[in-house]
Amino acid sequence: MEKHRIVTKPKVYLVGRQVVDQEAMNAFLADEGMTFTTDSSVPAEVLAETAGRVCYMSFGKGRKTNQDYLDRIISSKHGSVLEHTIWNFLFTNISRSVTHELIRHRAGFGYSQLSQRYVDESDAKYCMPPLIRETPALHDQWTKAVTAAQQAYEDLAASLENVVAEKHPELAGTDRRKLVRQTARSLLPNACETKIFVTANGRALRHFVELRGSSHADAEIRELAVDVAKIMQHEAPNVFHDVAVIQENGIEIVQIEYSKV
Repeated sequence: MEKHRIVTKPKVYLVGRQVVDQEAMNAFLADEGMTFTTDSSVPAEVLAETAGRVCYMSFGKGRKTNQDYLDRIISSKHGSVLEHTIWNFLFTNISRSVTHELIRHRAGFGYSQLSQRYVDESDAKYCMPPLIRETPALHDQWTKAVTAAQQAYEDLAASLENVVAEKHPELAGTDRRKLVRQTARSLLPNACETKIFVTANGRALRHFVELRGSSHADAEIRELAVDVAKIMQHEAPNVFHDVAVIQENGIEIVQIEYSKV
């Protein structure tokens, strides 16, 4: 199998984030006879603080900085406030094994994944697991296995085209191809690379990086969780200030101060 069809690291693209409608925010404050400013320029952090202050109508009172305010929220484990923060990601160079685990995170997540029923996998890429990557003696064995599976998929798809045309002449071309691919994909291994669009709130992301960034997590999804944690540390430092990426026994893992916020 060509080297370009074997991938070894996930790719994480942060493609969407919130904005604050300042005009509407000012209208709310004026209607309530209040003034409020915050020192954060990160919309998600501003919205989380606003949501929290609504609970007690504490605008302009108490903790003065956004970091102080969110520190108190997180240390008190009032995680519901963080559910108002939203980000959109694209994950690529990850295997179907990873997405099988990823989509178990339901609360606070939304997913749209590449369809093997519609997309031709004749030029599919394959994700080499970390343990295989670290063991050169196993590279050939693993590569031969995924190459055989890929060839079997292509051969079966070619055979199915004639079968489907004969059995279902009433189907349009798109529907025939879908039937061929949804049948042939049964031969593709979990290592097959996929792409998934993910939307998640801050509370859900904290739970994801804590759980999947652990040394006890599957190695592939741990790499993904570590990458997400690094991005969020810079994207929203006041929400992820207690999240750290550290080295443990030669691997990167996520360490979090306030667990299960």
